[in-house]
Amino acid sequence: MDSSLTRGLYRDITDLAEDTPSWLQHTAEVWTEAGLLLFGVLFVVAWWRARTDSARAVAVAVLAPLATATGYVVSESLKSLFDEERPCRTVTDAAPSLVTCPPTGDWSFPSNHASIAGAAAVALVLAWPRIAALVVPMALLMAFSRVFVGVHYPHDVAVGLVLGGVVTVVFVRLLTRPATALLTSLRTSRTGVIVWFAGPGPVAGAPAAGGRGRSRAAHRRR
Repeated sequence: MDSSLTRGLYRDITDLAEDTPSWLQHTAEVWTEAGLLLFGVLFVVAWWRARTDSARAVAVAVLAPLATATGYVVSESLKSLFDEERPCRTVTDAAPSLVTCPPTGDWSFPSNHASIAGAAAVALVLAWPRIAALVVPMALLMAFSRVFVGVHYPHDVAVGLVLGGVVTVVFVRLLTRPATALLTSLRTSRTGVIVWFAGPGPVAGAPAAGGRGRSRAAHRRR
């Protein structure tokens, strides 16, 4: 990858980072890793809330972390094809990185953190659309923080975000149907742990989403 494409922007961002208050610098340092943990927590919450929904909803929630892991594997595999050195080592006229520069061999393109963030955000939106306003900014901030602390070029994180998102969409689309069939089967099991994992599903006789509103509208038409 031609690092000259965003070398100037990298320099501008790291210069900005150097001039920011120390508390903001520390926040960015922590966020580059803490964001991953928060995504993990959201995966668990998405699965837990989906357990009382359809088998398909549980399947998508279960596939979400698996899709994210796949995005990471694809990103890591691409690194060996490009062998792009980290900007904190090659852009000598930029401000020093806020964190320790990874060693040679831990290549820069694409950004694993950004790939994970993009994959996790898309996966969570597919499983739990209402939290899009939370997870999308999370992913963007995590990607930006990797440039801010000085360990990635802007194009590393931009490609990482897109890569993770695309891998997730393909992964979920391909596996939702078989995963739904599996979850439907698991819900017939008498084994406690399996039933707990697959969830009880919707309460029998409960109206489908939006069903109550449609019933009222039909009543008014009568």
